[in-house]
Amino acid sequence: MPETLRDILDAAARGLFPPADGGTTVVPQHSHRDAGVVAFTAHSVVFTDEDPRWVAEAVGTAGCDALAATMNPRFVTAFMERTGRRHDTIDALLVAPPLPGRPPFALEEIEDPGHSRVAHARKRRDDVRAWTAQGGVVVMGRGVAGRLEVSVEVDEAVRHTGLGRRLVTAARHIAAEPVWAQISPGNARSLRAFQAAGYVPVGAEALLIA
Repeated sequence: MPETLRDILDAAARGLFPPADGGTTVVPQHSHRDAGVVAFTAHSVVFTDEDPRWVAEAVGTAGCDALAATMNPRFVTAFMERTGRRHDTIDALLVAPPLPGRPPFALEEIEDPGHSRVAHARKRRDDVRAWTAQGGVVVMGRGVAGRLEVSVEVDEAVRHTGLGRRLVTAARHIAAEPVWAQISPGNARSLRAFQAAGYVPVGAEALLIA
């Protein structure tokens, strides 16, 4: 197994995953900001600076099948209490490789650091950049383990026109490396847009924020 979360994520972006052995791997946090769990098929990776022995004990007492233990509310709650962190939701984790050439339509970069979308993204990402186009905004920045993450926002008046799909496709043209997205499983509209743009699901993620 690779020794860092970034190594594991880079491998997953290439289609190489941890062994489907029902195990749990514990790796250090990449930064103080982010701790949490990435669950792949039949193997979980817990990224935390807590004692790995505590993680093993907490997983063992989650009270459910070992394959689901790290995403069980009992474990996530214990993780939050142990670290003093908060947690929003469990997201589907998707990734797509970069695409050659320029985006297929014009994008205007947002230079204002106080723009609401930029300011919001900076709470969870570094090196944030954002662009506007045709009634939508695409935001990119470095999130968990320094990976390149994307999010989009589409104005109500132009929803159901395919703009979300075009924006997340444009992100792949802007990037020179794999692009990651965290999406709530209940947000079916967003999931469909990302998958239509070539992003593929690789796991689930529970992110704990300081």
